[in-house]
Amino acid sequence: MKRYNSLLEVQKDIQLGILTCLDLVKYYLDNISEKSNLNAFIEVYTEEAIQKAKEVDTKIKAGTAGKLAGMVIGLKDVLCHKDHKLTASSKILETFESQFTGTAIERILTEDVIVIGRQGCDEFAMGSSNEKSIYGVVRNADNLNKVPGGSSGASAVAVQADMCLTSLGSDTGGSVRQPASFCGIYGLKPTYSRISRYGLIAYASSFDTIGIFSRSIHDNALLLEVMAGKDEFDATVSQNPVPNYLASINNKPQKLRIAYLENGITGEGLQDEVATQTKLAIEKLKSSGHTVEPIKFDNLEYILPAYYILTTAEASSNLSRFDGVRYGHRSAETTDLMSMYKKSRSEGFGKEVKKRIMLGTFVLSAGYFDAYYAKAQKLRRLIKDETNSILSSYDYIICPTAPTTAWNIGDKADSLSMYLADLFTVQASLCGLPAISIPNGKDKSGMPIGLQIIGKAFDEENLLSFSNYFDSL
Repeated sequence: MKRYNSLLEVQKDIQLGILTCLDLVKYYLDNISEKSNLNAFIEVYTEEAIQKAKEVDTKIKAGTAGKLAGMVIGLKDVLCHKDHKLTASSKILETFESQFTGTAIERILTEDVIVIGRQGCDEFAMGSSNEKSIYGVVRNADNLNKVPGGSSGASAVAVQADMCLTSLGSDTGGSVRQPASFCGIYGLKPTYSRISRYGLIAYASSFDTIGIFSRSIHDNALLLEVMAGKDEFDATVSQNPVPNYLASINNKPQKLRIAYLENGITGEGLQDEVATQTKLAIEKLKSSGHTVEPIKFDNLEYILPAYYILTTAEASSNLSRFDGVRYGHRSAETTDLMSMYKKSRSEGFGKEVKKRIMLGTFVLSAGYFDAYYAKAQKLRRLIKDETNSILSSYDYIICPTAPTTAWNIGDKADSLSMYLADLFTVQASLCGLPAISIPNGKDKSGMPIGLQIIGKAFDEENLLSFSNYFDSL
């Protein structure tokens, strides 16, 4: 069977009678089995997916199928799907089964998507390489010795390696965009609150966003259109109406004003090929008649410190619920209530998660709150104001998605070097702005490079159409 890159291609062949959903599911199941060494899926819903495919085929024949009929999707292991296991790739939730289905998942299921399985991630979505998981390391399909990025690396690899058409991940500081860059696919982080967080395991609640992996802008637009919108179960979700994203993705934009970060082509630690491909993208836009100008971002050096102070603080609070009392791992070596808390959490959480919980607890503690947490919140406001000021003069900000291409598994053993990989992605996260990573060539060893485009709040409609237009240049 041929490789399908968009739902449009799938639905066209279904209408022509040369493909069925059942054929497609069996094809993906074979690929998952053949490429199990990539370790993208931690659970495959074989019988369930086959049964769902048969039901959707019947609906298609009857003319009653939903918008997503023919789409086979994978879910990151932080998204609630009722009666299915949900562990956040952590020992502390190793035996947990979801009691409800999250809003975003409910909406795509209503439109006849076929969920083929559950994909691993860095534990509790904390990581940039998909090496920190109880299920083991995930490998990049372009080079088995390379990481796929993180924390949604497995979801990216599943799309990259043709194990499903699309995947849903989560993006707190780049966890969809950076893996998309490393795997040569599209990765969208919508505006914060554009998609309901109900049913998404919380890491840092003021940052967490459900994101989309695909091999076409069309599928990103369609999934966003289905999932976005108000939700009575999420008090933080936006009440803004949801545009018809698909209707405008083929629009050719008028002459645009585009800003690019100077650090994105000359910064310290930037891989040469990444800088070169970014410069080529800039020249491509200029030759198409757009104004593309360099900008300096005054608060760039504070972006990563502010992000990690705030997210670890929120993680400290959010992960306090995993204590061995109501659900999840409970230590067998306990003598009293306090020892149950300590031992259950010490045994259940991995090293990186414990590190971030302790950092978060420290910055929230008496005597340090003002020095760290309060100051980081002020910086977040300054960074947001400066970014919005730039976007008041320009239509988009572009930069590399990541400073480098995928590194070798095990190369970044220290946390600091791993955190630096998020340099370009955390800005949009701190500001709550939509951003997308699109493929932008490869390095000399054949590893993909991504270009990040940051847009205005709730302007995914134009962001997606511009991304689609850029691909045609």
